[in-house]
Amino acid sequence: GLRDGYGDPIRYDRAFYFGEQNYYVPMNPDGTSKRYGNFALQMADMISVMRGLAPTHIAFNGTYGALTADIRLEAEVGETILMLHSQANNPSFPHLIGGHGDWVWPYGKFNNRPDEGLESWDVVAGGTAAAVYTFEQEGVYAYL
Repeated sequence: GLRDGYGDPIRYDRAFYFGEQNYYVPMNPDGTSKRYGNFALQMADMISVMRGLAPTHIAFNGTYGALTADIRLEAEVGETILMLHSQANNPSFPHLIGGHGDWVWPYGKFNNRPDEGLESWDVVAGGTAAAVYTFEQEGVYAYL
C-alpha cells in the first residue's frame, strides 16, 4: 500500500479518479462538430486535426461537466481522499483550490517517497499521479 514520506502506511476513506482526455474533432466554421455518414469518411479530416497537435476538446472523465453540478464529487470534513489523475497524451498540472496534496506521487511510481504539501503537481504525458488530502473544513474545493 501507499506510505507517507516517513514510511508509515497511508489510510484513506475513498478514492476519486480524474481521467483527462484530449479529443481531436473536425469542426465546422460555425464551431459545431462535423458529421459524417460513416467512420471511414471522417479519417482524412480527423488525421488533419491530429497533425496540428492541438486538441479541440479537453475533458475530465469523458464529457463536459462530468465533475460538476449534480454529479460533483463530495467529501465530508475529516475524510481523507486519494485522488488519482491520468492523462494519455500531454503533461497536466492539477491542483486543488482550497486545499493541497498532503502527500503526492507525481510520476505514478507509488513505491517512491512522496512529496509533501504540494499546491500543484504534475502528471507526465501517458502517466498517472496520486495525491492524498484530508478535508479539514467545510467549503467548495475546486480540482483543476
